[in-house]
Amino acid sequence: MNTFKKAFTMIELVFVIVIIGILSAVAMPKLSVMVEDANFASAKATVSSLRSAISSERQRTLMTGSAAYPLILDDATKDLEHQSLFDGNASIHIMQYPIYSKTDAGGWMKTTDNSAATIGYRYYINSGRTVAFTYTKATGIFDCDHTVEDCRLLSE
Repeated sequence: MNTFKKAFTMIELVFVIVIIGILSAVAMPKLSVMVEDANFASAKATVSSLRSAISSERQRTLMTGSAAYPLILDDATKDLEHQSLFDGNASIHIMQYPIYSKTDAGGWMKTTDNSAATIGYRYYINSGRTVAFTYTKATGIFDCDHTVEDCRLLSE
């Protein structure tokens, strides 16, 4: 009596591996673009939320009789990773949940101390592209240079 074991042949396995390789080669470039788009959307939401929070904090101070904008957005140390950004300090809260500084794609980093008239921040799009933002204490404006295409994409 002839008994045959049911199994895949080596040729069938090679064909499946080749097909998976072709599909992944086609999908990977699309996936990297989607990751960058997701990082842009996240950064755009952060910029919008931060601007709204600055405005809300000013409205709160107007109710107490002061017309000042927040003097700081956080107590983070410049150029240091794993610092909480945009969370104010012990007396004020800019955003409810901080963003932690990092230099990876999709990360934010503080670039100047709180003692400066304008406080600098940098958003990392990917390893070679960044956008510089500044917070001006006197006017409460958190913005970037709109002549730069990436800035326009993030802030408009």
